Amino acid sequence: MAYSAKETDTVSRNSVTKNEQLLTMIERVTCALRTLSAGNHTLLHASDEQELLHDMCQVIVEKGGYRMVGVAYAEHDKDKSLHWMASIGVDKEFVEALQYTWADTEMGRSATAIAIRTGQPCVGRSILTDPVYAAPAYAPLRENAIKAGYAAVTAFPLRVNEQVLGALVMGAIEPDAFDEEEVKLLSELADDLAYGITNLRMRIEHQTAQATIARLAYYDSLTELPNRTFMLERLQDAIQTAKSNHHPLALLHMSIVRLRGINQILGYGSGDQLLQQLAQRLKRSLETGNFLARVGEGEFALLLPSGGSDDAIQAAQRLANVLHDSVEVAGLMVDPRVSIGIALYPVHAIKADILLRRANAATNDVCPSRGGYAIYTGGQEQECTRRLSLMGDFRQAIERKELLLYCQPKVDIVSRRVCGAEALVRWQHPVHGMLATTEFIKLAENAGLITPLTHWMLDAVFSQSYAWHEVGLEQALSVNLSAHDLYDPMLIDRIKGLFSTWNISPELIQFELTESTLMEEPSIALETLTKLKKLGTRLFIDDFGTGYSSLSYLQKLPVDSIKIDQSFVMPMEANNDSAVIVHSTIELGHNLDLEVVAEGVDSQAVWDLLVTLECDVAQGYLISMPMPAEEFSNWESEWVRMPV
Repeated sequence: MAYSAKETDTVSRNSVTKNEQLLTMIERVTCALRTLSAGNHTLLHASDEQELLHDMCQVIVEKGGYRMVGVAYAEHDKDKSLHWMASIGVDKEFVEALQYTWADTEMGRSATAIAIRTGQPCVGRSILTDPVYAAPAYAPLRENAIKAGYAAVTAFPLRVNEQVLGALVMGAIEPDAFDEEEVKLLSELADDLAYGITNLRMRIEHQTAQATIARLAYYDSLTELPNRTFMLERLQDAIQTAKSNHHPLALLHMSIVRLRGINQILGYGSGDQLLQQLAQRLKRSLETGNFLARVGEGEFALLLPSGGSDDAIQAAQRLANVLHDSVEVAGLMVDPRVSIGIALYPVHAIKADILLRRANAATNDVCPSRGGYAIYTGGQEQECTRRLSLMGDFRQAIERKELLLYCQPKVDIVSRRVCGAEALVRWQHPVHGMLATTEFIKLAENAGLITPLTHWMLDAVFSQSYAWHEVGLEQALSVNLSAHDLYDPMLIDRIKGLFSTWNISPELIQFELTESTLMEEPSIALETLTKLKKLGTRLFIDDFGTGYSSLSYLQKLPVDSIKIDQSFVMPMEANNDSAVIVHSTIELGHNLDLEVVAEGVDSQAVWDLLVTLECDVAQGYLISMPMPAEEFSNWESEWVRMPV
C-alpha cells in the first residue's frame, strides 16, 4: 500500500514525538534511579537527622535535576503548623513565615499539606495553573516558583513508626513532570528517607539508653554524684598511681548520723531533701583534683589522690564546717550531725574496698569535741563487727525480756529526804553479760531502735510507779528523752495514754533532757517541753554546763530543775575552777527560780561543799549506785534509818 508524501511526513513527525517523549521518560526514570541510588548512599553515611535531611535534599537537586526540594514536619499544635526542616530552591525561613498548615483549611491546600493529611502522594500539582495556587495566600509561593524555575510539585508522606511525620516535596521544571514510573521510584526514595529517619532515631534512643544505663551504674540518681562503684574504681586507680609515684593518698568517709531518725519521723522524702542539700554543699566545697561520691544511704566519701594525714585532717576540718550548719527540711531546721572517718594509703590499706571500709570504721570513734573526725586505728573493724552483732541482738532484747529497769535515788541535801529517782535501763545480754548503758544506747541509735527503747522505758516506768504506789511508796521517777524522741509526733499522745491507763499522778513522772539535746533543735524542744509541762509533769535539764545554751533561751524553757553535770561536781573538792563553776551554776539556777541537782556526788567532802553552796538535791554513789527498781523500797527504808 502506498502512502502519500503528506501522510509519510505526518507519520514521521509522530514517530519523532513519541521518541522524544520516550527519551524524556527514560531520562526522568534514569534521574530518579540515580537519585534513589545516591539517596541510599546518603542514608548509609548519615549520623544525624538534620544532616540526613539536608544531604538528601542536596542529592535530589544535584542527581535528580529537580529545582526545588524540601522536607516539612507536621507539628501537632492547635494550628497544625508545618516546620520546615531542610530545603533547597526555596528558603525555609521564608516559607515557614507564610504560616501554611496541614489542617484542612484554605492555608492547607498545598501538595505538602495534602500528603501529610491523607498519607498519600500528591502528584504533579502545577504551581502556575492549579486553581488552588491562584488564591492570594499562595502568591508568594508562585513568585518563588517563577524565580526558582519550577512549575510542578509532588509531595510524598514520610511515615515513621506508623505515623505520618511530615512530607518530602519536590519541584520540577516541566509542568507535566512526575509520570507514573518516576513517581514510583521517588515514592521509594521517600520511604527510604523515612526509614533512615526511623533508624537514626532508634540509634539515638539506643545510645541514650546505653548512656542512661552507664550513668545508673556509676552515678547516684538522687544527688547526681558518683556512686560507690565509681568511687572504688577511681580509688583503685589512684592507689596504683600513688604506688608508682611513691606518695600517699587519703580517703574521708562522712556518715550522716541523723538520717535514719529523719527518715523514720519526717519521712524518706525529708531524708532525701537533707541528702540533696548536703551533697550540694559538698560539691561547692570540692577542690580541684579531689573526687566526691555518695557511697551509702547516708554516706559520702572524698578521695584526696595525693594527700597525706595533714591534708586529710585539714580537709576533715573544712568539711566539718561546711556540714555543720542546720538544714531546713520539711519546714524544720535540722542538725545533720556528720561523723568523718579518715583512712590513709598505704598505712591503713593497699586495696580500695578495704580502705573505704576502714575509713567507714573510723567514723565510729568520732567525738564532736575533737572536731567531728577520727583517723582509723587498728582493731576498729573487729569492734564494728561486735557492734553489728549486738545491734542484731538488741532487736530481740525487748521481746526476750533482757532489758531491766534500774534507778538511782535523788536526795534533798538539807533534809536528807529521798525525793525521787532517775530511771535507767540495763541490758543483761545472755552471752556478754551486763552491758554498759552508753554502749547499747549508741547501738539503738545506729539501729534506728531509739523509739522502741523509749517506748519500753516509758511502759516500764509507769508500771513501776504504779507498783510503788500500790505498796504506799510515793516517789517520782524521771525518764530520759533523747533528741530522736523530740521528733516523734506520737510521743505526747503515748504519754497521755499511759497516764490514763495507770491513773498515776503527773507529779510521780518526770522527764530529763540533756542540754545538748535541747540545743540541737531548740524550736522542737521548746514545743515538746511545753506540751509535757501541760500534762503536769516536772522537767529537768540534764548534764547542765556541757552544752551551749544561752540564758535567754534557758528563760524560755518551761523547766523546773537543772542537773549540774558530774564532770564539774566530782572534782570540785580538788579543783577550784570546778567549784567556782558549780557555785555559779547554783546561783544561776536559784536566780531563775529553778531547783538545782548535783550529779556525781561520790564523797562526803563533795556533799559538804554542796551543803555550803546551798545546792538543793544530790545524786551519786555516796547516796547509792543504780539499783534494780524493785529494790528501791528496801533501800529507802535503810536510808531513813541511817544516822545523819
